Amino acid sequence: MDADDAGIYARDSEYLDRSIQLGVASSKVLRVTFPESPDADAATDHPLLDRIDDYLTGVEEEDFADVQVALTVPTDQRKVLESVRDVPYGESVTVAAIARMTPSLNDDDEEALTLVRTALAENPAPLVIPDHRVSDGPSAAPPAVEQRLRSIEGL
Repeated sequence: MDADDAGIYARDSEYLDRSIQLGVASSKVLRVTFPESPDADAATDHPLLDRIDDYLTGVEEEDFADVQVALTVPTDQRKVLESVRDVPYGESVTVAAIARMTPSLNDDDEEALTLVRTALAENPAPLVIPDHRVSDGPSAAPPAVEQRLRSIEGL
């Protein structure tokens, strides 16, 4: 993505049976959603959508680690989501494991586990921040999308 990249981009996905929509500003992803139909003014041409297509069709084992995300969430949730980005393609972890991976969280603390679940549920960029790799946590993606993403990665 280049520095002037901004807008709403969307493309239909036959595999997901819905659209993938990106909100981008200053070359950073603001949001990834999976609407039944995209916004009418969404453009269809974006390099990240091309990469997502390759991921969805199994052409590439993609982790999207290089994609910059503008995380406008509370700091404690940001730390959790940054830990989720460290989970490699094709690997699954638990909510407790994410708590252990996140600085200043303890997997024995129920408040920490609740924080992890809240961060996952409010993830602004599912797929790019792969909450589908957390086996026992919520995903910000619709359940059918989460299951298909897990299926792609053999989870």
